[in-house]
Amino acid sequence: MAASLAPVFASLSLSLPAGGGGRGAVAAGGVSLGSSFSGQKVSGLVCAKRKVAVRPLGFSVRAKGGFIPAEHRWMYEGIENKGADVWNRTYYPKAADHENVKKQWYIVDATDKRLGRLASTVAIHIRGKNMPTYTPSTDMGAYVIIVNAEKVAVTGKKRSQKLYRRHSGRPGGMTEETFESLQRRIPERIIEHAVRGMLPKGRLGRRLFTHLKVYKGDDHPHVAQTPDPLPIKDKRINLVQ
Repeated sequence: MAASLAPVFASLSLSLPAGGGGRGAVAAGGVSLGSSFSGQKVSGLVCAKRKVAVRPLGFSVRAKGGFIPAEHRWMYEGIENKGADVWNRTYYPKAADHENVKKQWYIVDATDKRLGRLASTVAIHIRGKNMPTYTPSTDMGAYVIIVNAEKVAVTGKKRSQKLYRRHSGRPGGMTEETFESLQRRIPERIIEHAVRGMLPKGRLGRRLFTHLKVYKGDDHPHVAQTPDPLPIKDKRINLVQ
């Protein structure tokens, strides 16, 4: 088989300019020829790769990925005079569009508010989905402060039947705790657990989770940020209508 391929590889000979290298160029008849050849012997056979590009010398319009064929040039005549392509430009936020020092701060009182509906509203504003510049891969949201976390409400029998599980990492280290027990012990963890489940999984979600500030009672250390009341559109968020 190697003998049968010899005439084919012999036809791939190139005239290289002085200085050597794996690339050569020949100009003739108004056409510029660029070619590259690389060969490697593997168990008596020759593996070759050859690329040839034919480029008219008097034509300067380029397309994405190479030169425009002659039969398609009429589509691009005078394209340089039309300006920028404003219709096919996708918006993507710059670093200055989502600086932490410029983010909005909100505050919400969790008293008698349903846990799930409160968590979904908070997650929307932390994620930035309420903004027209929302971008899934970027931190575009706001900071949210939740006070009176011990007064959040649930419906039905969730207070005694909803379970929270944690594991120590050792065999048999699973611990279960009801909503009522965890609310007496660490009420902030209930809201944090609900909001964390509604954020992206990964480093973006871990960064967004730091924008949630949950506190027991009315006091919080973020007075200097002058937070605004959280806009709530869910009419069923309050336990008592």
